[in-house]
Amino acid sequence: MAKDILDVGGFTIIKRIGTGARSTIYLATNEVDSTKVALKRVIFERQEDSRIFEQVRTEYKVAQKIDHPYVRKCYELRKMRSMFKVKEMLLSMEYFDGKNLEDCSTLSLGDVLLVFRMVASGLNAMHQHGFVHCDIKPNNILINKSGSIKIIDLGQSCKIGTVKPRIQGTPDYIAPEQVKRKPLGPKTDIFNLGATMYWALTGKHAPTMIPKKNKLGLPIPEPRRAPHELKKQLPTGISKLVMDCIKDDPAHRPRNMMTVMSRLDLMVHSIFGGKIKTNKNASNNN
Repeated sequence: MAKDILDVGGFTIIKRIGTGARSTIYLATNEVDSTKVALKRVIFERQEDSRIFEQVRTEYKVAQKIDHPYVRKCYELRKMRSMFKVKEMLLSMEYFDGKNLEDCSTLSLGDVLLVFRMVASGLNAMHQHGFVHCDIKPNNILINKSGSIKIIDLGQSCKIGTVKPRIQGTPDYIAPEQVKRKPLGPKTDIFNLGATMYWALTGKHAPTMIPKKNKLGLPIPEPRRAPHELKKQLPTGISKLVMDCIKDDPAHRPRNMMTVMSRLDLMVHSIFGGKIKTNKNASNNN
């Protein structure tokens, strides 16, 4: 732990809870109201760190505009300067005590569908506010013991219609329009979500436009097999939704995230019947 992190005014550091690209995340207490928060600390060490700083600024700005129970909130962004340059940032965020989807290996099919129904609801809220997440993947979905979720890491988010100056995204979940640097929109998140569902249901990654490579650095051709072909017990309806979401042509994907939510609702109902009700408040808080 860096020695000066303990001197951050207004917060009492409890422990370090995670690390990322040039960042460290701490569990802390806000001394004003005694609430627990997650503090993301980033330090500028070399020129390429400017991208990390850019993402932290983006995460804060976008989160300020979204108020939804499934999207992590950001409270405050502090910038520490040295010689007139920002050398360090501290982002205060909502603390959510959960594991990322990648570490939740014991979920039933019904639980997986409920998780993705909540994720789709959170993404739909972002879309209605004019933003795209652009990096949905298992590590950016947190799940707590009660089964609720948080979408995290809005650092690559952008306004609908944005054309990014460089390729951004996670290779195993990236949409073709992200690779081709075309305008990004809600259907970009639909692809990312579909690729994440593919992994959650099959344990394998759907082939994307950034192919796997062999030891010689040559691309390995991979067929895109439907989930129910890999896992025979999966209902074909669920498999079809996933494959519709990861169509290369955005025009062939579901029309919007509301359509994805409706199809997930039907599948959840078919599994649980009348035993469970969709969280209407969360669904409508968009």
